[in-house]
Amino acid sequence: MKQLEMRAVYAQTLIELAEKDERIVLLEADLMKASGTTVFRNRFPERTFNVGVAEANMVGIAAGLSAGGKIPFADTFGCFAARRTYDQFFISANYARLNVKLVGTDPGISAAYNGGTHMPFEDLGIMRNIPKLKVFEPCDPVSLKKLVQQAAYCQGSTYMRLYRKPLEPIYSEDEAFEIGKGKALKDGSHVAIIAIGALMVQEAMRAAGLLENEGISAAVIDMHTVKPVDEALIVRFAEKTGLIITFENHQIINGLGSAVAETLAENCPGCRLKRIGVEDEFGEVGTQEYLQERFKLTAENIVNNVKKILHK
Repeated sequence: MKQLEMRAVYAQTLIELAEKDERIVLLEADLMKASGTTVFRNRFPERTFNVGVAEANMVGIAAGLSAGGKIPFADTFGCFAARRTYDQFFISANYARLNVKLVGTDPGISAAYNGGTHMPFEDLGIMRNIPKLKVFEPCDPVSLKKLVQQAAYCQGSTYMRLYRKPLEPIYSEDEAFEIGKGKALKDGSHVAIIAIGALMVQEAMRAAGLLENEGISAAVIDMHTVKPVDEALIVRFAEKTGLIITFENHQIINGLGSAVAETLAENCPGCRLKRIGVEDEFGEVGTQEYLQERFKLTAENIVNNVKKILHK
């Protein structure tokens, strides 16, 4: 299938929403070209606000627009969306029960040459701490479009991680999505691989294929939402397989792995769990391919861990 640029899908989805609803507005922190949203500004200049390199102020303005009845989408690099705007997003948007749709681009290793300072391995964990906030990461162009549409009209603020580069669709156009409900992409009986986001879900599917070649039946779940996480789906596959692998482009601390571990501890304490992700490290400069190998975010690492646990 043809690859689609994720940031282009994001921008086009906002345009389609804005054409039907005059409440949709866009805020940028001088990264319109990077976010691919110039097309939105060209179509709706009166509903586009570039606040410059002032991310916290951007969130404050977004909160004001929400209080005035608008539905604001505000985006910037994930490192700034999570770390630099946190207090304003916590208080002005979430504590005030407003509807700010915050988007953090270039999650984890996709920051590549921007290096460790711009490589958010902790944003999901930071945002999971905000009461009532919905936190999610699409894995392909279809899920991106459908989850942005969902976010626009769900009650309360949201945080979305956005991979900007081209990706091949995993889902068909008619697939339905709901924030807080994961998707079982493949069934399996020996292990369930629970992954989140661009690259990781694709690698999880590849790992399942490699495991099948060795006689190991692996389920794959796209857990696109980490808050609220789909506890029922986790429990179902924990009871079926007895072994869960989590896989994320994020610290294993307080991200997807932690959300799944919390669920298992309270519901299936006998299930084995292995969290695969970044292990308490900072990012660094490099190509995306190099960084994926450097932090062991690969199908091969999943396979090795599954075989080690099953053979133990």
